[in-house]
Amino acid sequence: MDANKLQSLRHSTAHLLAAAVLHLYPKTKLTIGPAIENGFYYDAAFEKPISEDDLPQIENEMKKVLKTWKGFTKREVTEKEAKEIYKNNEYKKELIDEIVKRGEKITLYKIGDFEDLCRGGHSENPQKDIGDFKLLSIAGAYWHGDEKNPMLTRIYGTAFPTKKELDEYLEMLQEAKQRDHKKLGKELDLFVFSETVGKGLPLWTPKGSAVRRVLERFIVDEEIKRGYLHVYTPDLASLALYEKSGHYPYYKESMYAPITIDDEQFMLRPMSCPHHFELYLSRPHSYKELPIRFAELAKMYRYEQSGELAGLQRVRAFTLADAHIIAKVDQAEGEINKVLDLIEFIAQTFGLEHGKEYHYRLSLGERAEEKKYYKDDKSWDKAEAVLRKVLKNRKSHFVEAPGEAAFYGPKIDVQMKNVNGKEDTAFTVQYDFVMPKRFNLTYINEKGEEEQPIVIHRSSIGAIERVMAFLIEHYAGAFPLWLAPVQIVLLPIADRHAEFAQEAAKELRNAGIRVDADIRSERLQAKIRDATLQKVPFMGIIGDKEIAEKAISVRKRNGEDLGQLKIAPFLEQLLQDIDKKI
Repeated sequence: MDANKLQSLRHSTAHLLAAAVLHLYPKTKLTIGPAIENGFYYDAAFEKPISEDDLPQIENEMKKVLKTWKGFTKREVTEKEAKEIYKNNEYKKELIDEIVKRGEKITLYKIGDFEDLCRGGHSENPQKDIGDFKLLSIAGAYWHGDEKNPMLTRIYGTAFPTKKELDEYLEMLQEAKQRDHKKLGKELDLFVFSETVGKGLPLWTPKGSAVRRVLERFIVDEEIKRGYLHVYTPDLASLALYEKSGHYPYYKESMYAPITIDDEQFMLRPMSCPHHFELYLSRPHSYKELPIRFAELAKMYRYEQSGELAGLQRVRAFTLADAHIIAKVDQAEGEINKVLDLIEFIAQTFGLEHGKEYHYRLSLGERAEEKKYYKDDKSWDKAEAVLRKVLKNRKSHFVEAPGEAAFYGPKIDVQMKNVNGKEDTAFTVQYDFVMPKRFNLTYINEKGEEEQPIVIHRSSIGAIERVMAFLIEHYAGAFPLWLAPVQIVLLPIADRHAEFAQEAAKELRNAGIRVDADIRSERLQAKIRDATLQKVPFMGIIGDKEIAEKAISVRKRNGEDLGQLKIAPFLEQLLQDIDKKI
């Protein structure tokens, strides 16, 4: 089934859900129910709360209702007629006002005994087209996505033309549930959230901090090898800095409110580019120095609505592997290629395949929207042409997305899908021709004259928090050896073996291995089970024979037995594998 027919099927099934809800809960106020990427949902204000325990009953009612459906019929009504029909539903009346404001016709669609305010786009033969469906979950959703509005109940579902397709999708969802980074983060003791600390503000446990630290050291070291100059700039800045950059009017809604101190206003920073520009302005620069690549693991703060927060994927405090390349115009193409080389090297290190786990999106400006985009058609044309040329010359698969650019220039977005199939922009490479003007960035060219550079904003792995969420799900919590929070756990068989285990752990730790010794008075099988559940790459079993040979019996987390190994050669092999990022 093609995408349009599948969307119509799911849109129709959303109506079917609404009809069943009204049969079972007649006093419910319906709002909207669109088709979405992998299914549909309907938001409603129930008189009494419902739970996921109620979904099977609603699903059964949907099946009964479907047997009575023949086809959708459409009618147009006036604003007065529509408001009379929905006189007891303030949500529908608000939708009617929005339709009128847009100058559109008000249309209702009826099928069986159910009629709804709708634009259309339904299956022609619902009984035939609606194959198999499943209600999946219940969530809270603010009306119009605004937390100042009432909280509604959102029922999610999915629908497919055949039972086989539905079963395959449900199996994928089950796998996704097992890989969910929020679930695994708790089970593997990687991070926590505290209502007292605040929503969207993750706390990293020692284990999670170990993984994060390895990631941060890896990216800083790799960037320095490639000519980046790593710097530190403050998390706080004067409001005047963001007014100068132009970020404040554009991103005001996602920035935290100014803090007034000594009659001066400061802000928690939502981005680091203005800080790096001020660093550049601290002294004059020659063309011989360009490109200058300032990089930073920059802590940032952005206000996200409560309903948008999602584990580590969307938080209010995060650390971005950020950089700003100040370059001559004729260096732009080469620098963007180098950025993509770095991104692809890191992706390859993580075992990610371009076109499968991630792809590129060329995000373009919408010239007519002068409020959203800086007005300079010539610069837009040049910048978009450079990015398109780079992607084409690299033979990289990419899609173009008009209207998705930053206000100061076009960008290449690195798009990734999480285990639930939802696509997110993980990070970007942006061509900026606006900030050099706003900050009066210049360099002395070959003729001894001042000339304006361009700026390339880029991230190599995006926000540490978001990439951690992605990697937890990608590896299903079983990190490769070089990233694992605990690389080996030593398991003494009896209490008399604990001292040797602790000495061996000290030797491994001094060599840089992340090691634990489980000296609990538990049976060996219980210790093995716990280490396996924690997805530790290696277990070293220690008994009388091992102590006599000054060795350990090594077992991998997949159950493979490597036998008894002397500590020194085993340590050497571990260090080699870690260095190779295995």
